[in-house]
Amino acid sequence: MDREISKDERKKEQRKQFIKAGTGLVAGVTFVWIIISLLQSGLYRKDLILSEVDRGTIEVSVSASGKVIPAFEEIINSPITSRILEVYKRGGDSVDVGTPILKLDLQTAETEYNKLLDEEQMKRLQLEQLRLTNHSKLSEMEMKLKVSHMELNRKEVELRNERYLDSLGAGTTDKVRQVELSYNVGQLQLNEEEQKFLNEQALTTADLKVKELELNIFHKNLTEAKRTLEDAQIRSPRKAILTYVNNEVGAQIQQGSKVAIVSDLTRFKIEGEIADAYGDRIAPGSKAIVKIGSEKLNGVVSDVTPLSRNGVISFTVQLDEANHRRLRSGLKTDVYVMNAIKDEVLRIANSSYYIGKGEYELFVINGDQLLKRKVVLGDSNFEYVEVVSGLEPGDEVIISDMSNYKEKKKLKVK
Repeated sequence: MDREISKDERKKEQRKQFIKAGTGLVAGVTFVWIIISLLQSGLYRKDLILSEVDRGTIEVSVSASGKVIPAFEEIINSPITSRILEVYKRGGDSVDVGTPILKLDLQTAETEYNKLLDEEQMKRLQLEQLRLTNHSKLSEMEMKLKVSHMELNRKEVELRNERYLDSLGAGTTDKVRQVELSYNVGQLQLNEEEQKFLNEQALTTADLKVKELELNIFHKNLTEAKRTLEDAQIRSPRKAILTYVNNEVGAQIQQGSKVAIVSDLTRFKIEGEIADAYGDRIAPGSKAIVKIGSEKLNGVVSDVTPLSRNGVISFTVQLDEANHRRLRSGLKTDVYVMNAIKDEVLRIANSSYYIGKGEYELFVINGDQLLKRKVVLGDSNFEYVEVVSGLEPGDEVIISDMSNYKEKKKLKVK
């Protein structure tokens, strides 16, 4: 026979069920927390990248960004203001020395050049006319001088005769004085004419040199105009690849504007950039390492720009293997420029953890645990980082990414 359960018994039963449910929930949460904690705190050794501290040499380097550019590249600018009439080649085409690339409207330039040719011919004729005029003028003056010389000689003879007659008593003193005065006047006139001839000779020589100089200057201008006209027939200066061409037929172009670029895509160099704060660490002749993926190419810094632009200094690296198969124009690279050598220093492998000199917190293997340790690091190159303090030879340091465990002081190694 069934009987009704009392209210107190029902409450006891409900409390038991609540306690069981609560206990199960707490146990479940505790279990999940333990599993997550184990997963977070435990790492497999095979998943870690380790570096053992050793003692050795570091070729200290400074890192920079780089870009692969052709070893030779020439920009072809328009020598005149004109417009494009025809385009013979496209970007990417191979061109040889003298290969036509595009055609400019040269009608105005050719007309101007022909005008200069006519002016040069006129100046040559003017110079020849001046030579003839000067020669005629000097010849006439020279002839007058000869006549004056003859006249003076005649007066000199007359003077001697009068003096002789006067000594015999057949002449008079007045007559001698008159003839002597005439001779002296003739002598002065001859001296004056001779000086005029010399002055005229010097003046005509100077005028002739001025005209010759003007003609030479005009001839140089004419030669420059001819070269400009030839350059306006846009041709390739060497065997290369046409990497750029202005192919807008009919477009107006200004003098000095870029119309084409030819590049040698068989050999390359590196154009590097670095913050000007490190500019004193880079100098021509410095050894450089260029990294392209896993490839390492040796080179030498060939030149450094003397001025900083937007806080950046540019430099160029000439590669030992300028035709390496991995080199492609425009490819981004990492560049390491060596600037010092440190012997017998503690070192570990370089990796993404290193961002410059200073204090770091790195995990060091201690048995089956990873213990976080404060370490001071110094200079570096692309392979090694100098250990200033905090590590000893033989220590194994984790150099893989441990950013997920930056709050941890200790981890378990499995």
